[in-house]
Amino acid sequence: MFRHRRQHHTYFGADEQRQRRLPEKFRHPDDPHRHSHEFLRHYRYFRYHRPIVLLFTLMLLYLLFSWVGFKGIGIFFAVLLITKEIVQFFFLLRLETRIFNPMKNVKQGLDEVAKGNYGIKIEYDKPNDLGFLISSFNEMTAKLSESEKLKAEYEENRKALIANISHDLKTPITAIQGYIEALLDGTATSAAHKASYLKTIHQNSIYVNKLIDDLFLFSKLDMQKLDFHYEDVSIRAFMSDLMEEYRFDLEERNIQVEYTVQAAADYCIKLDGKRFHQAFNNLISNAVQHGPETGLSIQVKLYRQNNFVCLDVKDNGPGIPEDKLPFIFDRFYRIETERPKGFASTGLGLAIAKELVEAQGGKITVSSIKNMGTCFTIMLPILPSKESESYQ
Repeated sequence: MFRHRRQHHTYFGADEQRQRRLPEKFRHPDDPHRHSHEFLRHYRYFRYHRPIVLLFTLMLLYLLFSWVGFKGIGIFFAVLLITKEIVQFFFLLRLETRIFNPMKNVKQGLDEVAKGNYGIKIEYDKPNDLGFLISSFNEMTAKLSESEKLKAEYEENRKALIANISHDLKTPITAIQGYIEALLDGTATSAAHKASYLKTIHQNSIYVNKLIDDLFLFSKLDMQKLDFHYEDVSIRAFMSDLMEEYRFDLEERNIQVEYTVQAAADYCIKLDGKRFHQAFNNLISNAVQHGPETGLSIQVKLYRQNNFVCLDVKDNGPGIPEDKLPFIFDRFYRIETERPKGFASTGLGLAIAKELVEAQGGKITVSSIKNMGTCFTIMLPILPSKESESYQ
């Protein structure tokens, strides 16, 4: 009449049963069998061994009192106390020297960093964890200091850029405005005067347009947003075509051009032809603008130096003073002692040339001797696997 329910019993070992009797927070969530033995070992120690150790200690103290008496025990504890104080003094002194004072210096350093003083450095030469921490702190402050210098430099450059743009735009625009007003109010009566005024207006408008183009190009370079399309280029053939293009134009302006090739082979380089043309054009334009009115000579030489193809652009102009050379590639930098011909110089040409060459993995340097000319050298890396010996 009654149905008997079958009861299922699960049997556990002794350790498993103990583990099940432990509070839930002491059980391992993933695998209790894996880690229970170590826990039970510590559990047994505190439950069984500690009372035994305590009883043994009490027996030892009882025997000690029986053997030496209260006076001996007093002397023993007095010596122990004095020894403890001496050890504690030297321990605290060492702790203060190695831990507390350096940590105090770290706190003071952090306070200085919070105030904006990034030039702080903490001296600590112990090879421990605290030494590693202080070394990391010093590295952090050095990077923050460098970042602050760059920030100040960028801010200074920004102010200088705005001032230079304002000045360089104001001068031609003022000239254009003045000549247009002269034409409108009838100041220029003769055809020759009108033609001269219109020519000046045209020159200034060309300068403004070039300045805007250079600013746009330089800003894209500075923000690394200028697109480059690289190709494997035969440098000898590329330069031959490029020089043929410039030779005709320069000789029409009575400028002597000499192009020599000293490379034994036609080396292959990775190049964006359009961007390299812009950089090379800026060097040629710089030589023309700052060279003598008559008798200007430009020498271009192609050669190899180690793993680089080198291109020299040398002129016979007045040269650059030695103290001005470090700044020659700075934006808007001009040498006041020598005015360029016309309004073509924006002060950005050499800065753009440097950025364009370096963006293609190359380098550009300058050397100059006063009254003897200036030489700009472009160095571009050779592709080692694609050297051609066909032009020996």
